[in-house]
Amino acid sequence: MKRIFFIFSLLILGMSVRSQTGTTKMQLSATEHDFGTFKEEAGRQTFDFIVTNTGTDPLVIQNVVASCGCTTPEWTKEPIPVGAKGKITAIYDPKDRPGPFSKTISVYANTKPAPVVLTIKGEVIPHEKTVEELFTFAVGGIRFESNHLAFTNVKKTEKKMRVMQLINTSAEPVKIEFDAVPAHLTLKSNPETLKPGQKGMVEGTYDATKNGGWGNVSDMVKIKLNGVIQENLFYYVSANLVEDFSSLSKDELENAPVFKVESTTVDLGKIKGSTQNEVEFKFKNDGKRDLIIRSLKSTCGCTAVQQGNQGVGVKPGESSSIKAVFNSGSYSGKVTKAIYVYTNDPKNSEVVLMLTADVEQPAAVK
Repeated sequence: MKRIFFIFSLLILGMSVRSQTGTTKMQLSATEHDFGTFKEEAGRQTFDFIVTNTGTDPLVIQNVVASCGCTTPEWTKEPIPVGAKGKITAIYDPKDRPGPFSKTISVYANTKPAPVVLTIKGEVIPHEKTVEELFTFAVGGIRFESNHLAFTNVKKTEKKMRVMQLINTSAEPVKIEFDAVPAHLTLKSNPETLKPGQKGMVEGTYDATKNGGWGNVSDMVKIKLNGVIQENLFYYVSANLVEDFSSLSKDELENAPVFKVESTTVDLGKIKGSTQNEVEFKFKNDGKRDLIIRSLKSTCGCTAVQQGNQGVGVKPGESSSIKAVFNSGSYSGKVTKAIYVYTNDPKNSEVVLMLTADVEQPAAVK
């Protein structure tokens, strides 16, 4: 009886060992595919990586993850029997993705090692853009490249030019003019009258010597077509007006004013809604010449800023402060506001001060 039980135990153990030593193996037709060069308008590109189960147990592809949203993977979801085949499909979407690409797909299965990484690559030839894509701002039959002419940094001592393309998409000649143009700005279309289908240029000149502002400034200009002002449509012109330190000598730079602020961030902590909250940023002139605060700007009308001697020099070694009043209004939760300070310090001509708060609004009455 004991002998029979021993033999039966060996049979059970043998079955268990065989089950535990069973293997799952995945053989791939390739681990990389090159789609080559193709046009964007060709649309989605698809390739099948063929999977063969060369193990002794069923193969299960548990998950497949692409490295970006431009690639969509599909795969055989049911277990693949021994000797049978399945597939992993890589689908690449080239829309708005011109140029070379190389993407990976990670395959997770009941195999070791896991995951297996597949690669797809290629190069997308961008589609030829339409007039609507090239000229995005439409005013009647005239289309501009944009509704925003940006001059970026403009020194307070200079005049700067910028141009922008436009096109007449109408069937009639159109004369383009600009209305409500400020004194520091000149705008014209060249040619002034565009024939049907003709392209031209908006030519802009920004004279910073005629603008008393500092930092980021913008103007809204109206457009006239054939003498008619186009209502409710504006052409935006922006610039960042900065001080010109290029003419300073080495000696002048070494003896320049230095704007040294105690802290660039003030945290008001928890405050109530619809309250006025005062903050103060203390600073000192650590330089050797008078420090001038050119301008102060906040990121919203909810923050009022002032500096008692703005525009008046702070003597070397003297201290002063910039005060701000934050109206918490209807804000709720974490709030961050910025105050821009423009000075004649060559190394700190634009300084950003931050004001933070956690605003609590009263509970709504039911």
